[in-house]
Amino acid sequence: MTEPAEKAPAKKSRSRAKREELEARAHLLEEEFRAQIAATRAQIDATNVKIEARTGRNLPLAILIGIGLGVLLIGSLIFVKSLFMIFTGALIGFTTFELASALRFAGRDVPRWPSVVAGLAMIPAAFYLGGEGRWLVVLGAILFVAVWRLAQSLGKNHQANAQDLWKDVAAGTFVQVYVPFLASFAVLLAAEDGGEWWALGFLLIVISVDIGAYASGLSFGKHPMAPRISPKKTWEGFAGSVLAALIAGVLVSLFMLNEPWWFGLIFGAVMVFTGTIGDLTESLIKRDLGIKDISTWLPGHGGFLDRLDSILPSSAAAYVLFVIFS
Repeated sequence: MTEPAEKAPAKKSRSRAKREELEARAHLLEEEFRAQIAATRAQIDATNVKIEARTGRNLPLAILIGIGLGVLLIGSLIFVKSLFMIFTGALIGFTTFELASALRFAGRDVPRWPSVVAGLAMIPAAFYLGGEGRWLVVLGAILFVAVWRLAQSLGKNHQANAQDLWKDVAAGTFVQVYVPFLASFAVLLAAEDGGEWWALGFLLIVISVDIGAYASGLSFGKHPMAPRISPKKTWEGFAGSVLAALIAGVLVSLFMLNEPWWFGLIFGAVMVFTGTIGDLTESLIKRDLGIKDISTWLPGHGGFLDRLDSILPSSAAAYVLFVIFS
């Protein structure tokens, strides 16, 4: 009569042991899962460190910011061209300010806010006036910054000898020509009838140039292209940028501009040339100023000029191609 009572504790003991075994297995699986996540995260971090050491950029942040800027540019071009003018003006305002600030850091007394105001005047002038009216605004902007600096020299805080004063004026002129003047060609192009597709096309090609150079240089780069100017640029990266530019040029020519395929080769070749020159020019500026980035406003990219260096000269070249072929 006592056997069922004796079996009950034994049954409970086995059930508890089984439950404890299941809990132990679940805990072990949880620990293994956490260890796997930690190992994967460490591997990703190590890969990012290697990429950043080789390229000098935080890749995830660079991709996110690049996509964001690209969406704004492309969206403004496709839907409302006047928004492209506004967005471009905002970019040029920030870029002009940061370049003037970098030159001031190097010892050149460039008036920053007058430079921004003068540069912004070129953007609506290119969109609404074009032609001779735009050139008058460009000359007026350069003269405005020069006169402002000369007037500043009369005060105690901005006095300089004649040689340094003219260097400051030259630096202010350089800022106006290098950033807002070159950028105004993109606005001038977008304002033309059908020009928004040309503007979008040259932007896509320049982006392809950067991606091709980045991917090829990261994977195969061994031979420095211009070690004194930009040590991380390689001939392998340049070859990748050429291939990407030619493919993108043909696709843009056929499916976006309704031009023959051979024009795409010309378009791509010109864009990879101007984009590379722009990139090296900005690297040369940074080397002469003794800085890594023009600013730190864009995490993973540096400054706005670090993102626009290839686009600025390419916009002028794209407008010339539009005038010749369209």
